Amino acid sequence: MDKCEDLLPDYFGFVRGLVDSADLSLNISREILQHDRQLKVIANHIKKKIKTELLNMQKNDRENYEKFYNAFSRQLKFGVYDNFGMEKDELSPLLMFYSSTRKKLITLDEYVELMGEDQKNIYYVCAESVELADKLPHTEAIKEKGYEILYLTEDIDEFAIKMLASYKDKTFVSTASGDESGEEKKENEANKELFEFMKEALGGKVSEVTASDKLKTHPVCLTNKGDISIEMEKVINAMPTDQKISAQKVLEINVGHPVFKKLQSLFESDKEKLKKYTSVLYNGALLTEGLPIEDPVAFSNDICELIGE
Repeated sequence: MDKCEDLLPDYFGFVRGLVDSADLSLNISREILQHDRQLKVIANHIKKKIKTELLNMQKNDRENYEKFYNAFSRQLKFGVYDNFGMEKDELSPLLMFYSSTRKKLITLDEYVELMGEDQKNIYYVCAESVELADKLPHTEAIKEKGYEILYLTEDIDEFAIKMLASYKDKTFVSTASGDESGEEKKENEANKELFEFMKEALGGKVSEVTASDKLKTHPVCLTNKGDISIEMEKVINAMPTDQKISAQKVLEINVGHPVFKKLQSLFESDKEKLKKYTSVLYNGALLTEGLPIEDPVAFSNDICELIGE
């Protein structure tokens, strides 16, 4: 039998070998054989053996494990995501992601081992490359606290992480999560009318405009609310299907940046110009996230107009 799904799952499909057992029935159909109880016992032993060998390689021959992982990581991640996460606990120790602080691939165990007592979550960010992930605005505050961030650069990564939800009682949290902190709530209340005006100026493109405690040097960033992230929107909408989705985007404003002072001033003196500033900031945030802008010509004209003043 060249391939038996009951003997070897798809996520270990890179393994080739021969199974010899005196306990298997002979001269029976393939369908009956695949439902043989002894076959299920053998399959469990094979899965355990493969996992054990991979963990040994991960621990004792890291260079070769990373070569293996670069070649077959998608299959492992798909195994985590497939069948509603039935195999996620078995496969999660095999996963590796690039670390913002160690500048190399690390396992989830290695991440948790170096977490400080004050850190409750495993932080991650999604981007098309490590270089882009390292520059995203909404990672600034997490980095300033000294927390490690996992860079997820494959299209399947976030789907696998969402399925895992947590690892060793540590919850996975995206740096692009739009959850409101206590300090942000105070600023939102103080600038409620300004933020409502900016939201209306964007005509439904964002669900909220809020103050941000994620930003340190950047003026704005896009985050998301709900289960659908901005990265998931990009991945699903790039598929050759009619299905299109949209994340609930939040435009977050750095209230400590000089741009915010300009926005406050325009709200009092020139609301039409404030609309242009809002559009430019939003479109710039889209480009930072690797998303297309609806009207590049209008974006360019708005920038030129504001520069020419």
